Amino acid sequence: MQDFRMETFLTACRLLNYTDTAKELNMTQPAVSQHIRALEEHYQAKLFVYEGKTLHMTQAGVLLRKVATTMKHDEGILKEHLKSANRGKLVFGATLTIGDFFMPEILNHFLAREQKTDLCMLVDNTETLLAKIDCGDLDFAFVEGYFRKAEYDYQVISRQKYIAVCGAAMQWSTPTISMNALFGECLILREQGSGTREILERCLHEKNSSIEDFRSIVEVGSIRAIKMLVISGNGITFLYEAAVAQELQEGTLRKIPLSDFEMENDFTMVWRKNSIFNEQYLRLFDDFFGDPATGT
Repeated sequence: MQDFRMETFLTACRLLNYTDTAKELNMTQPAVSQHIRALEEHYQAKLFVYEGKTLHMTQAGVLLRKVATTMKHDEGILKEHLKSANRGKLVFGATLTIGDFFMPEILNHFLAREQKTDLCMLVDNTETLLAKIDCGDLDFAFVEGYFRKAEYDYQVISRQKYIAVCGAAMQWSTPTISMNALFGECLILREQGSGTREILERCLHEKNSSIEDFRSIVEVGSIRAIKMLVISGNGITFLYEAAVAQELQEGTLRKIPLSDFEMENDFTMVWRKNSIFNEQYLRLFDDFFGDPATGT
């Protein structure tokens, strides 16, 4: 069982405020300070320092947070494994693109071999999935967004093209256009925290631009809905080529011929770094993706 003082520490790391930590944990502020002091005495290291009125983690605090987060994950997963010791159980996550366009075939092959394993797959955005891994709600996740490699172990599933698309009726005056030419259009994209959106935002930032440069923005949490809106001529979007392969083939969507935009990104299986279940996750990666029948 994880030390209750460690939960106080992890909350303080997230909020960087003892008063807010006390409120969230329904404790007094002196109790929070006492928990932190006890950990500092135990590890013989300062975990937090004040710079002016702002609380900061020390290097020792950052290191302990990484280890403690993995410990919290492992304890949550171990508890579930012990409850279902007589049969296998996997609780994992997948981002919307991976969950909708890759996992059905992969799970079909996996379940044909592992018929005694219970599976639960949560489909959500990258930010939410990583947070659920950290607190032990998920064993691992398949993500397309960015993650801190210092915090997670991972295996790359595949590398996918990320493209701009428009409705079939949209026309351009030249064979290729620049990204700037799109800023007069309505941009339809996923919600904040989505890996699909984060990739676009980072790419635009590198070009000294942002999504705010587009004429208007429509946020939609469904890839299917985004595609339907673009097909109907309501705007343009950026998605993985695999997610629009059928529409491109049918001609209801067209790839926008950008001269200054070439993007590929990894789809990745991630879990907490240095987890006690590391070897199990590596074996599962082979089980999911090592079969030639999956096409990977």
